[in-house]
Amino acid sequence: MTLFSQAPETLYFQNVAGRLYYQAGAQVVRLAWAGERIALPAIQEYYEQVLALMLSTGTHKILSHHGQRAPLPGPAQEWLTGNWIPRAIAQAGVRYCAIVEGADPMHRLSTQSVVSASPSGLQFRRFAELSEADAWLRQVRG
Repeated sequence: MTLFSQAPETLYFQNVAGRLYYQAGAQVVRLAWAGERIALPAIQEYYEQVLALMLSTGTHKILSHHGQRAPLPGPAQEWLTGNWIPRAIAQAGVRYCAIVEGADPMHRLSTQSVVSASPSGLQFRRFAELSEADAWLRQVRG
């Protein structure tokens, strides 16, 4: 799926949590989440690959397409806000995260918990459509 330009995306990694793509023309890492409930180790493995991809490409933009993703369990939310996000900001200079909301209201609540508990330095925006997220990531610098 090409979201940001006519250049193709490259599949970088996949596990039970989902697929991770890189779109070089837009300098964006895209997380395409699976719909199943996911155990913490798989979530951690997935996000560690996101960080590795950001470090290797120098990108500072994430598009997290939640789709039918199940709500993140509390320990995963805590790990994200207390561990991964601070490291992503410090090590990779991540600045922007566009979230395409999932359909499940409980999922949206877990997303809000992560967004509101995250350290400053990462700007989140939530969208209903991929095209809206794409437009925002195109206009931000970094």
